Amino acid sequence: MAIEGSKTTQRVPRIRLGMVGGGQGAFIGAVHRIAARLDDQYEFVAGALSADPARAKASGEELGLAPDRVYASFAEMAKAESARPDGIEAVAIVTPNHMHAPAAKAFLEVGIHVICDKPLTTSVADAEELAALVQSSGKIFAVTYNYSGYPMIRQARAMVANGELGPIRLVQAEYPQDWLTERIEASGQKQASWRTDPARSGVGGCIGDIGTHAYHLASFVTGLKLDSVLAQLTSFVEGRALDDDAQVMLRFEGGAKGLLWASQVAVGHENGLKLRIYGTKGGLEWVQADPNYLWFTPYGEPKRLYTRGGAGALPDAARVTRVPGGHPEGYLEGFATIYAEVAKAIQAARTGAKPDPDVLFPGVADGVSGVKFVMAAHDSSTRGNVWVKLP
Repeated sequence: MAIEGSKTTQRVPRIRLGMVGGGQGAFIGAVHRIAARLDDQYEFVAGALSADPARAKASGEELGLAPDRVYASFAEMAKAESARPDGIEAVAIVTPNHMHAPAAKAFLEVGIHVICDKPLTTSVADAEELAALVQSSGKIFAVTYNYSGYPMIRQARAMVANGELGPIRLVQAEYPQDWLTERIEASGQKQASWRTDPARSGVGGCIGDIGTHAYHLASFVTGLKLDSVLAQLTSFVEGRALDDDAQVMLRFEGGAKGLLWASQVAVGHENGLKLRIYGTKGGLEWVQADPNYLWFTPYGEPKRLYTRGGAGALPDAARVTRVPGGHPEGYLEGFATIYAEVAKAIQAARTGAKPDPDVLFPGVADGVSGVKFVMAAHDSSTRGNVWVKLP
């Protein structure tokens, strides 16, 4: 209970959260755990943290999990947790890509909500099967396209929806990095090893790892639906099995055109995600390295700078803002916004209610769309850089 003046309020119980993957040596697992705890909505209570049982056990001990809730496999975890009266309500799946579909399916089938890393699956068939299972199960399913959680991205989305840019003509998204400039997967570096392995990542390397982020962000902000792509996927590093650079032309339904560039061999770029959108009445520009600012240029007028929490900030940005303007919010907070929005949906589902209509997070349909984008880009590139419609 919390006491506020003369009022007594009942605390909403934290959501019991489990995790598949994310053990020792995993980067993204820790990010998910921090994001889940940032707004104090979740309690991390169980995990199948590694495919190696010894590492899974050691990871669980490090994270303070009860020994009987550290599992050797996701199948064991789904069965045991669904049978407990205090079992997990939601599971975060943070494994390499090839394990997303089987793990998500196992938990959906026993009635547990799913928060899954991207890309959703390694095939369109698996993605569509999961979407059908989500529909039939009635469970909540989120895909952590975390950049959609940034307040100024919510601002940009609202401005497009409000017609401030007019009909959209051009969309440019880019996401350059340089961490795979050398063949570090050959040294056994864990993150590089699985991200460049077709057996674990699927047919897309860079295009699946970060290209999907850029694609989702462009779609999320503009509301446009992609029709077709012309892609050139390249493996610049000798001996690398998957692409490390992707250059993609985009055609959207309704006539808008776009360009998407994603690279993991662009020397000098750490995490250069950028989005530019141009309509008949104005343009927007957002840069992830400086995420609290959004540039808006109405046609024929001086360029305007909108800041998170500053004059001109819309309610769409304000409702996912945690600290006053001038105090930076970034990657972890954007990630946490997805978890916070999912928490609102799960809390409503506890009573059979519907969440507030403002609650917004990427769902299974966004995941399916991302997989289709990767497959179309791969198909286009392997066929000699031709236009390919999304499947």
